Amino acid sequence: MKVFILFLFIFNFVSSAQSSQKVILNNLFDQLQTINNSKSAALLEQKIWSIWNEHPSDFKLTEKLEFGTELMQYGDYNYALKVFSNILENDPKWSEAWNKRATVYFLMSQFKNSLNDIDKVLDIEPRHFGAISGQARIYIKLQEYEKAIKSIENALKFYPSFKNRELIPEIERLIKEDSI
Repeated sequence: MKVFILFLFIFNFVSSAQSSQKVILNNLFDQLQTINNSKSAALLEQKIWSIWNEHPSDFKLTEKLEFGTELMQYGDYNYALKVFSNILENDPKWSEAWNKRATVYFLMSQFKNSLNDIDKVLDIEPRHFGAISGQARIYIKLQEYEKAIKSIENALKFYPSFKNRELIPEIERLIKEDSI
């Protein structure tokens, strides 16, 4: 009986942490929709990233994500890939772990794997502008320019001042060059 009560307590705690994270994110995204200056948008973006980078209930997974990110920054992509894959084995519903692994795949030029992980990110968090940005960059590398524009336009629906909007004219120029 004590074990069952402990399980219920832990389950409720985890559910509560995840719920509060969602409420905070929803609030930040609501603000992001209405902001029309880049400085305020950048501050909101920073707050969103800090939430995404923190696991809602397991500090050890947050630490692993930080470690994998450091490995990635230092160019140890294979080890970073193992770290992010390990995190995903422990919590396949954490969008940022999928996003970090997608980033490693991108850096390794494994674009198909990266796009697959980005799909997982967007299934969990459809507003993940970091993943959408990565998706657009992959489509540019694959010369699938219309898909790249659609990715950016998707982000603009919930993040109107998204800095990657400036890629659209560049992509349109590439489309014109391809058609000549």
